[in-house]
Amino acid sequence: MDTLSGFLEDLKLCEAVAHRNLAVFPLLGGLDGLPGYATLDEAAAAGTARVTEVSAGGSVPELSFVNEGKEAVLLLDGEELVGAKQNRVLNLTILVSAGASVKIPVSCVEQGRWSYRSDRFAPSGRAFFKKGRAEKVARVTENLRASGAPVADQGQVWEEIAVKMERMAVSSSTGAMSDLFEARSHGVEEYVDALAPHPGQCGAIFAIDGKVAGLELFDAQTTLAKALPKLIGSYALDALETLAPRKRAPRPPAAMDAAALLDRVREAPVSLHPSLGEGSDARFAHGNLSGAGLVARDRVVHLLAFVMEAASAGPGCGTGQTRIRRRRPRPEGPNIVY
Repeated sequence: MDTLSGFLEDLKLCEAVAHRNLAVFPLLGGLDGLPGYATLDEAAAAGTARVTEVSAGGSVPELSFVNEGKEAVLLLDGEELVGAKQNRVLNLTILVSAGASVKIPVSCVEQGRWSYRSDRFAPSGRAFFKKGRAEKVARVTENLRASGAPVADQGQVWEEIAVKMERMAVSSSTGAMSDLFEARSHGVEEYVDALAPHPGQCGAIFAIDGKVAGLELFDAQTTLAKALPKLIGSYALDALETLAPRKRAPRPPAAMDAAALLDRVREAPVSLHPSLGEGSDARFAHGNLSGAGLVARDRVVHLLAFVMEAASAGPGCGTGQTRIRRRRPRPEGPNIVY
């Protein structure tokens, strides 16, 4: 896909910045001006985004979103919405035009509640933790390709949360993902504070325990700056699970490994699907690589990819081998390696 390949070719990969066992490789590029849309957090703060249950009775896999503002609103895959009958996370990225109303596909991240706490949802400032989000993306891709429905495996989402709670010794009366983040809020905030955005950054490659785990890219530097804290938090919760405080933190992977992930994303076969908002939903699943993106307004608005764990590389992730082109780092300025 030319739009995706061109976007990736123009990126510059910087040296990793690390805190404990989480490392971030900044990716420089993208628009340095306003992108022409608001984030969900901005629209909610302005009172122009209205998110509710689809009816008084509600429906677990979908919500109603109304954009009452004068510009489009970007909803990000994995963003958490809290309130109403139960907390949810978005199944995919959607760009909702000004004045438009859509039903947005979601997954429940609070298994033990089905009663109103508020009339509307509010963004929590968090995103689904990395492992759960990666699994959700892979299942949504499978279902989009099989039936055109952007739905996840709800049972698997709940299982991911339950397993995470058990491993991190966190309890919740409703099985809410939000309780996980609140119980580990101090540790998550340490990662967020230590890994601030780099000037000119439009994306990032993340590594946990010395292994490349995924990437996130946006069309605009301002969007990355606004989204990065919740993305760092998403990876931080996984990093905290495996953190060994009495051991020296692992060294970040080499820039070659981060560059190889960009190459794999560039070479992965992409399928396009109708978006629920503007543009097209792009999907790729090849070997142990799984990802998605939103292509709209003749540019890649959002792109995400995950290196799946071995047990997760199932039927929807393909069986072919992806050729990885190893490139020598080339200097582009201070701390830029690719």
